[in-house]
Parts: sequence; structure tokens; C-alpha cells
Amino acid sequence: MTEESTPTDGKAMHRAIRSFVLRQGRTTEAQREALERDWPRFGLDWPRPMAHPATWFSAEQPVVVEIGFGNGEALGAAAAADPGRNYLGIEVHRPGVGRLLRQLAAENLGNVRVISADAVEVLRQGIAPGSLDEVRLYFPDPWHKKRHHKRRIVQTPFCDLVASRLAPGGRFHLATDWEPYALWMREVLDVHPQFRNTGGEAGYVPKPEGRIETHFERRGRKLGHGVWDMVYERL
Repeated sequence: MTEESTPTDGKAMHRAIRSFVLRQGRTTEAQREALERDWPRFGLDWPRPMAHPATWFSAEQPVVVEIGFGNGEALGAAAAADPGRNYLGIEVHRPGVGRLLRQLAAENLGNVRVISADAVEVLRQGIAPGSLDEVRLYFPDPWHKKRHHKRRIVQTPFCDLVASRLAPGGRFHLATDWEPYALWMREVLDVHPQFRNTGGEAGYVPKPEGRIETHFERRGRKLGHGVWDMVYERL
């Protein structure tokens, strides 16, 4: 890829290199109240024993995981529109967790659970193999500088982990507004033996109806950014 280093293979990536920086953002009073009041209902403490995540919900339905849900805008909308599946959101930044908890309580969305921890650790240590219907990774940090590419979450070992947690026929949906990162994602996943790109010759899919346009995405479009959606099927 032009101006891009090569995506890491399974042996080269060391988990000590994290794909995120834990920023101490401002937590509003309303978010703090939601973290205290609504966490017992919607939150799942970490660590926890490995299990089929469907058992963490009141109804055992297919489970969708969204990694790094930000402020939870897309996750909440998707769960409200899709009551026949359960949604597990994983996010390390507490203000975003608090905002989502407020939304879940206000809309009484019983098909959502939240974990505030490193998503790679949760997938590896808490979620049973073959137990997920879909994994979503929307607008992860592209780590623009070449020396930081090793921090990108989309690397071969991460995709191996996602594939192991998806049931056959499950989907891995990625979206980014940074074209070099879209090309990087495709370089990793198009050759992965356990995934099939559903985007046909183009390699990309139109924005699925289940993914709303978030505030972050609208801001990017105003700055002239494109958006690339990719959906891979687990073989």
C-alpha cells in the first residue's frame, strides 16, 4: 500500500501495544449519576468468567458486539431498531459509557449490556468461541503516522481473534473515514482464510440501514471525508 507499512502478522503483534489511549475526558454530572444508578442494570463488571454472552441478557438471542462505541449513539439506535438480537458494547472511556447508560435507561432498552474494558481482553478471556452473530468496529483510531501503525487494532492476530469468536456465517462490519486505513483493513481481511468480503468487486458495501450516521460521521463529512463500510462473512 502506498505510504503504508505492512499489517502485522500473527507472530509479530505484541498485546502490550494498545490500540487506544485512555484519555481523561470530562464526565458530566448526569453521566456520573448514570454510571452509579444504571450500571447495576446494564453494566457487566470485568473481569468475568468466559461464557456465551447470550447468557448475560434476560433473553438468549443472537449477540452483536460493538467495539469502542464512543458515546453509544450508534449502539443505542441499533439495539432499539433490532430487538430480536442482543447488543454488547465495549468501551474504555467512562464519559461515553455514562452517556449510553442514560440513553438505555431513558428508552428502557433491555437488549443491551456494557463492559468498560479493553475489547481485546474481553474477546480473548470472556467470550466463548463461536458465540457471536456479529462484531462491529466503527471508526477506530486510524493512527495516521507511519510509526504508529503498529497501534492500529486491525491486525492479523486481532482478526484471528474476531474470527474465532464469530459463529460460521457471522459478520464482521468495519467502517472508517480514513481511506488509507480502509485499504489497510482490506489488505488484512481480504486474504484472511476465515473471512469473505461481501462487497463484491468493489470490496465495499453501502452504509447498512442499521448503522446510523453519527455526530462524528457528520462532522467528518463536513470536512470532506469519505466513509468506507466493509462487511466480511465468517466462513
